[in-house]
Amino acid sequence: MDLFSVTYILIVIVVALIALAVIQIKMTGMKVKDFWHFIEANEMLDKLYNFSRQYQNLTQQEQVVFLMEAEKVFSAFEKVPDMLWEDEYQKYLQVLNKYKDIRVVRWNNH
Repeated sequence: MDLFSVTYILIVIVVALIALAVIQIKMTGMKVKDFWHFIEANEMLDKLYNFSRQYQNLTQQEQVVFLMEAEKVFSAFEKVPDMLWEDEYQKYLQVLNKYKDIRVVRWNNH
């Protein structure tokens, strides 16, 4: 077997695996774009979770950034089935609680 044949077979296998993944995502009733946003939001959830645990008093600018990023995460998580992120539920809840606290503080200050 020459190098061209091996490369061709590997490319066909990779394309088949990607197609299988897309089919499985669509079978769950999701859009591939929503799933990709969920993956990105999951990474952001980890950052927000760590941030919410470390900082008690945020500046006004940090609060705004936190609120905007948290809303993006919440939006992405709403579009996927709960079973995909049940392992991340505690982090999600911690970020949600911090989000609510910041919203209350900002509401009282204005």
